[in-house]
Amino acid sequence: MGGVAGAVARTLRTDLWTATPDPLPRGWRDWQPASAVLLVVLAVPVGVININQLIWQYGLGLWAGVLLGAIAPVAVVAAMFRPVQAWWAVTAAMAVVALVANPHSPQMFPWTGAGIVLHAAAVFLVALRARPRVTVEVLALSVLVGLLVHVAFLSPMHNLDLYSAGLTLTVAAVVGASLRGRRQARTELVVQAEITAEERARRTLLEERTRIARELHDVVAHHMSVISIQAQVAPHLVDNPSDALKENLTGIRANAIDALVELRRVLGVLRSEDELSDATRHTPQPTLDRLDELVDNVRGAGLRVDTRIIGERRALPPGVELSAFRIVQEALSNVLRHAPGAATRVELGYQATGLAIRIANTATEPAGRPDRPTPPGGGHGVLGMRERVAMLGGEFADGPIPGGGYEVVARLPLEDDS
Repeated sequence: MGGVAGAVARTLRTDLWTATPDPLPRGWRDWQPASAVLLVVLAVPVGVININQLIWQYGLGLWAGVLLGAIAPVAVVAAMFRPVQAWWAVTAAMAVVALVANPHSPQMFPWTGAGIVLHAAAVFLVALRARPRVTVEVLALSVLVGLLVHVAFLSPMHNLDLYSAGLTLTVAAVVGASLRGRRQARTELVVQAEITAEERARRTLLEERTRIARELHDVVAHHMSVISIQAQVAPHLVDNPSDALKENLTGIRANAIDALVELRRVLGVLRSEDELSDATRHTPQPTLDRLDELVDNVRGAGLRVDTRIIGERRALPPGVELSAFRIVQEALSNVLRHAPGAATRVELGYQATGLAIRIANTATEPAGRPDRPTPPGGGHGVLGMRERVAMLGGEFADGPIPGGGYEVVARLPLEDDS
């Protein structure tokens, strides 16, 4: 039994002494000063009536009546900011007034008529700002204190008003709790509406990305498939094809197939549902471990490429590995498009704080090698490399080099590089 009483006491202390009220909604905070002024306008005349009743009906005298009668209206105004503390002040004032009241004067007891109104206002403001459990506790303690005061100090001359006070306080608590619940419901409705709008926008974006991915796949994958098939069929259309021709066509077909696989993996990120994504989306992204494979493919296309690794080769963060591979891949593709046959050098420098990358090509082409036209739709390779480097917080530069030729230089910091 003692444990239950202790638990109840701790709960009441937490709820009615240390707990803070709910913050007012933004719109209510904007109107809080005006609401306080309105409370003053309403509380002052009720407070004057309460003081008058304490002086003349309770026989407290001028100074005691003014002092004790002013506590309740002042507390009601303060309840806009500290509702639970204001309720304590109103309840304590009611008990003190009943204690010092003239026991031989006929009056409503233990509240005056104005006192009931002020006490109900305090309970209403508590219910408006506090949890329902706190409201129930405040209402129950208000009635209980009134009952105890009535039992302790009631005289035959007093007119009991406990029933009317209890009904008034209950109505005030129910109305305040209802308004609080309505306010919370509207707040939750607004939050839910925002979540729904975000979900709708996300779904719209996903549908648009799916549509773009589908169209891109249909166009690019079709052409890459045609290239692969043509490269496979071409040797059979020529009498006695040379080994060099077969090798080049085999390389073209292999690169077309690799491009298809990479295209489907990238598009799998854009699509919500894709019959191919289950097989490809979990395929590892390319890293610098595939650098030799990339260089061999480019050499098969006729480009002379030398590689140089400076420092101890080691595993880097996935984002750095992927970006470095794509930068080298795009730079070599640019050399193939704009300087076919030029000698190219790929350098990777493993540093303590990052990775340095340099891809440089000469300006001259081997004799007898015809110029190749630049494929249409180009011009975004350097921009893509620059964006990758910027995304990682690195440094990027590109431009012509003395003696002719072109170079791309980038430095990718590690993720823990400050």
